Amino acid sequence: MAESKYDKYRVTLSRKGNWPGGWLMSNDLVPGCNINIMYNWIKEQPKPNPMHMAMESHDYDEVILNIGTDPEHPEYLGGEIEGYMGDEGHLITATTALFIPRNVPHGRLSWKKFEKPHMQMAIKLTGKI
Repeated sequence: MAESKYDKYRVTLSRKGNWPGGWLMSNDLVPGCNINIMYNWIKEQPKPNPMHMAMESHDYDEVILNIGTDPEHPEYLGGEIEGYMGDEGHLITATTALFIPRNVPHGRLSWKKFEKPHMQMAIKLTGKI
């Protein structure tokens, strides 16, 4: 196919780089993009577990996706993930999207159970990595 003037807006994954996860989109990858999308395949019980003990907050909104990979049962996550928003703990047991408003502390992420590979993505409304 002929080169397009819009090719500069497309990021194609390759085996090079940070596998099993990495960035799909950012201002570093596509200049002018003000969204940062990061993904990670959770192929086994994460080590170390908990993965992120620290709480963090950002000056931008963020959406965290935990996505099951069974096409026959898309709601089935394949694990149980505990995380915190503010001082409240939450247990994620199904495919879930979580909106984290700017400046809300979140973190202390740990897998309480792992049964099947699943995907985790973060969509940050900033171009910064």
